[in-house]
Amino acid sequence: MSITIVRGTNDKHAASHALTERLARHGMSGEPFLSGELFIGYPIIRTSNGGYTIDALLISSETGIVVFDLIEGPTVDEDYRHRQDDSANKLEAHLKSHPELMNRRRLLIPIHTLSFAPAVTAATIGGDDYPIANDTNLTDRLRLFRWTDRSSEVYSSALAIIQSTSTIRRSPTRRDIKEEGSRGEKLKRLEGEIATLDHVQSRAVIETVNGVQRIRGLAGSGKTIVLALKAAYLHAQHPDWRIAVTFYTRSLKGHFRSLIERFSLHQTGEEPDWRYLRIVNAWGSPGRAERDGIYYEFCRTHNVDYFDFSAARRKFGNGREFSLACKFAIEQAAQPKAIYDVIIVDEAQDFSHHFLRMCHAFLDDNKRLIYAYDELQNLSEAFLPPPEEIFDTAGGAHIAPDGTNNDIILEKCYRNSRPLLATAHALGFGIYRKPTDQSGLGLVQMFDHAGLWEEIGYEREAGELRPGRPVVLSRPERTSPRFLENHSDVDDLIQFKCFASSSEQADWLIAEIERNVEADELQHDDIIVVNPDPLTTRREVGPIRARLLAKGVDCHVAGVDTEPDTFYRTGQQSVTFTGIFRAKGNEAGMVYVINAQDCHAAAHNLATIRNRLFTAITRSKAWIRVLGIGEGMERLIDEYRELKSRAFKLEFTYPTKEQRERLRIIHRDLSAQDERRLRDRESMVREIVRDLKSGEASVEDFDRSLISELKKHLSSAG
Repeated sequence: MSITIVRGTNDKHAASHALTERLARHGMSGEPFLSGELFIGYPIIRTSNGGYTIDALLISSETGIVVFDLIEGPTVDEDYRHRQDDSANKLEAHLKSHPELMNRRRLLIPIHTLSFAPAVTAATIGGDDYPIANDTNLTDRLRLFRWTDRSSEVYSSALAIIQSTSTIRRSPTRRDIKEEGSRGEKLKRLEGEIATLDHVQSRAVIETVNGVQRIRGLAGSGKTIVLALKAAYLHAQHPDWRIAVTFYTRSLKGHFRSLIERFSLHQTGEEPDWRYLRIVNAWGSPGRAERDGIYYEFCRTHNVDYFDFSAARRKFGNGREFSLACKFAIEQAAQPKAIYDVIIVDEAQDFSHHFLRMCHAFLDDNKRLIYAYDELQNLSEAFLPPPEEIFDTAGGAHIAPDGTNNDIILEKCYRNSRPLLATAHALGFGIYRKPTDQSGLGLVQMFDHAGLWEEIGYEREAGELRPGRPVVLSRPERTSPRFLENHSDVDDLIQFKCFASSSEQADWLIAEIERNVEADELQHDDIIVVNPDPLTTRREVGPIRARLLAKGVDCHVAGVDTEPDTFYRTGQQSVTFTGIFRAKGNEAGMVYVINAQDCHAAAHNLATIRNRLFTAITRSKAWIRVLGIGEGMERLIDEYRELKSRAFKLEFTYPTKEQRERLRIIHRDLSAQDERRLRDRESMVREIVRDLKSGEASVEDFDRSLISELKKHLSSAG
């Protein structure tokens, strides 16, 4: 039995530290009798006068809830009774607004109060209605608090409410369910079951260090929700701090605003002060305030040259526009100015370290930079450099002296079921792809750091995670909760469909979407349709949308029929169609991926194309439908069938360093110009081979040194 300690902030640092130290030692000198979670400086209770912060709160299945009034100094003032009453009354009123915690007028979980005064030498533990304890008798006092009619369901509900996630993680749209077992009913149940944050996520929300804090995890591990709640919590605790929240995918802007707003209203009853808590783009541009961005603001503040995308491409080259624009700005700003107290960065894997260094330079001396990234979002390039390399500071990730963690890994996935996540990884890496190229491997890409598989929640069933060795990986229930998959049969969770033509694909998709909204009790915003190729999305989805609209099913293309920062049409019934870039960071119960055939048939850029498929599949929090056309799609289905036949386990031989490097070369990204140049070269080689075979040319016609050099390169390629 143990107590998980989550350290937030309050103005009673000595008493908070003493309480956490004492409860951390609980059970060391005797039989432990408590388990649960201790929150410092949390929760914040909504009152008529704004937010009210509880000094500390323990929730335990043995005691129920214990509200602590923390007392600094060697004496106890006369107001401690009032503070105990005030805290208990406010918390009780808050909990009683949730029917799942009530039996008629009775709250189903008890609330106890205790003043903790560690510096007071004589504190009573008697039958006083207003008990006081110090460090020596704290556990004796806690033993007197019991929860006689305890319930695990009530405990889970109370914990979710205290964490303020019970309303955040559920859909903001009310679900009017008429049929038990419908997709809508299953999705409603899923949203309820994932409402409670696990203790790692709780720590990530509440604990903030002075300095850099990393939050790492898979798609669906809750990073965006954690960052939104963290921003709102810090704003509620420190309303005078200037806090910026930024991200890579512009359509996340509305999502962040909605999450932060809902959390703030739920906690404090007040809208955030958006002058101090800013949700801003990463790049930004001149004009209206909503177009502002971290980079543009940095340039404006320091009076250095600003580059828009076109200007950055002309100066720095294709593919390095934003990275080198940020580097240039930092170099030009001789003495960076501290504008922010906290900067929170989502999707950090899509930024270069130059952008993170810019954010760091924009902060005050405490350097509170919090950045989250997806370990697998860029499959073959999973690592950002460690903080000490990015920011030129000593030391790496560690547990700070007060117990707060500046490197948090969220290994549990709450969006994707185990079969769905394994499918995304198997296809993303090409685990069961048949060899079709000169590498001799079916694999498309692989991590350089083999241990990353275990860090993100896989476990070895057999073999070794070492180059050249076979290995079998699976996801245990510890990291992939089974309730995410138990609501539906696996053949309903995941479907791959191959069609003879685009029109057949469209016919099937339209019929399924109609069934979803008319019979399955899904909301329109429970459905998204993803086209993996960002350059063809408008052309590919146009005819499908026209036919849906003619049938009375409203739909839109994110960022085209909406503002650039908008993904869902809030308050409207509209199915979202999207390209892959705007899909990132968003999720839905039912996800359709169209035109997936290129993920097998593409001759070039295969790693990037497979990454797009991985990202598209992991948008689903319930059901996924992967659609495609022709032989390329049939081969992709063969890969899925092989994975399914192996019970969604990943079985492969870990490639050697040389093999991984070869994969990077073969499946590297090529620009349109590079592809044209490669096609021209292939054409020239074919002509030479044809002429040699026909006798129109002979080997002797070519320079001997050139022939020798060509032989050397061909032999090294195997």
